[in-house]
Amino acid sequence: MLPKDIKYTSEHEWIKIEGDKVTVGITEYAQKELGDVVFVDLPGAGEKFKAKDTMASIESVKSVSEIYAPISGEVMEINDTLEHSPELVNQDPYGKGWIAIFEPVDVKEFNELLTPEAYAALIGEK
Repeated sequence: MLPKDIKYTSEHEWIKIEGDKVTVGITEYAQKELGDVVFVDLPGAGEKFKAKDTMASIESVKSVSEIYAPISGEVMEINDTLEHSPELVNQDPYGKGWIAIFEPVDVKEFNELLTPEAYAALIGEK
């Protein structure tokens, strides 16, 4: 079941607005497709991205996949716990497996993201 209080991208990232910051991670669907995550190449705090820029990558036993910034903004914080425990992405993708916290440039971009219902349709869930 998809969390209802967040938005999604067609590239399988999720984003949650909390006050003036947003938390970004990859979806449960994405982590299942990747398999066991063995390394997360995180962005740096202070880095700025435009929506759809590559901001990080995840290496699994199957492949390496890019993570895209779902909105434009500046990275305020990274989940450096993933450097030593990348498996958190598999174990808790919507919680302890988050990737970065952004300060958004334009929260209107949030409205362009997928609703839980639209994302569920994209990945073939009901």
